[in-house]
Amino acid sequence: MRDVLETVRCGLYWLLLQAVALSCVPNMADDRIPAPPQRVAIALTGGTVHTVSNGSIENGTVLFENGKIVGVGVDLGIPADAQRIDITGKHLYPGLIESHSQLGLTEIASVAATNDFQETGMLNSNVKAIVAVNPDSELIPVTRSGGVLIALTAPSGGAIAGKSAVIQLDGWTYEEMALLPEANMVVSWPQFGGGRRGRFRPGPPEDVETAVSQTDQRIKELRQWFDQARAYQELRESAPNEQPFDLRLEGLIDVVNGRMPILVRAERLNEIQTVVAFAVQQQVRLVILGGYDAPMCADLLKKHDIPIIVSAVYRLPLRASDPYDHAYTLPARLREAGIRFSISGTDRSESWNVRTLPFHAGTAVAYGLSHDDALRAITLSAAEILGVDSRVGSIDSGKDATFIITNGSPLEPTTQVLGAYIQGRPVDLENKQTRLYQKYRQRLEQYRGR
Repeated sequence: MRDVLETVRCGLYWLLLQAVALSCVPNMADDRIPAPPQRVAIALTGGTVHTVSNGSIENGTVLFENGKIVGVGVDLGIPADAQRIDITGKHLYPGLIESHSQLGLTEIASVAATNDFQETGMLNSNVKAIVAVNPDSELIPVTRSGGVLIALTAPSGGAIAGKSAVIQLDGWTYEEMALLPEANMVVSWPQFGGGRRGRFRPGPPEDVETAVSQTDQRIKELRQWFDQARAYQELRESAPNEQPFDLRLEGLIDVVNGRMPILVRAERLNEIQTVVAFAVQQQVRLVILGGYDAPMCADLLKKHDIPIIVSAVYRLPLRASDPYDHAYTLPARLREAGIRFSISGTDRSESWNVRTLPFHAGTAVAYGLSHDDALRAITLSAAEILGVDSRVGSIDSGKDATFIITNGSPLEPTTQVLGAYIQGRPVDLENKQTRLYQKYRQRLEQYRGR
């Protein structure tokens, strides 16, 4: 009885600690009010329009109505009742796109109640990241202020983590934020020796043999799950009354049918080759996250049209023999090799510093990538890889009116984002960081006035 009471006491103590921790975290939900739907036509005139898809237009005009772009050019006919906004001397770019993150799924790493990006178990193909997105996250307004208006948010954990979603960073609910609710299936590829990036420190021969055996077993299990999904689909179609409904296998049907790609992290050459072989054998679409050694197997990737999401430009070499700037030059080497790619900042921060995405692209420019290619890597190329290029990624008629107004190139740290629109709605760029800035400016002014 004493043991039971002690257990209960410890449990209550732990709950109290959690409650105190939560009560001590200020402003865990942001109070920015999402903008209402666009009600009148708006024409942004006089600025430099960087369409990404068709070059730049000096002294251009972008006309949008009901959340959609209806005209891009120089001498557009603007309706008399349209609201005209002069942006002369400023620049208009498509909203930047983060190709991989956990925005909306996590808030404070040390507070478990604010983290909802991982489910227990190995096969979680039924999990949907979109339903866990927190529209009131403090991180979302901060991210918007850096020009990032679209992001892939992805689950993690298990052999199959679940379905990621492409979200736009404004909305009252996750349904309003969803641009593509089910973008790809996140598969945690077994990496030799374990570790996020597959690093392996040699040990006794028996340790190596065990690691190889465990890796092979994990890959075998993935094949079995995919095969089971195909068999399940056939039985559901031929004898639906005889085959019980299985939510996890149901979640894999779009994958094995080729309608939804799998997203797999693979860095080293042998990992990339093995992942590609698996995708080809299973006849599934593949997107690779990381791709550190991708230029070494360029022909293989081009043959099967497999794109790379560069997981970060700011990262260390994986091998001691690599040049110090090997990660910095990866985008330029991918471009030279003819491999489709986008740039992410996820390895530096999957949530808290997504706003620094354009600086990863800017660093790639400093190490050989052209400015236009770098801009495309965080706009249109990212949209193409994520499957949302019909709606975002460039400034073209028919696409969503989702773009940013700046005083220079977004790849430069000195550039300021002066305005933003998501589906034609003006977005509030104030956030916790700007409020802190204003607060401590007042403190400085007060001290100067003494």
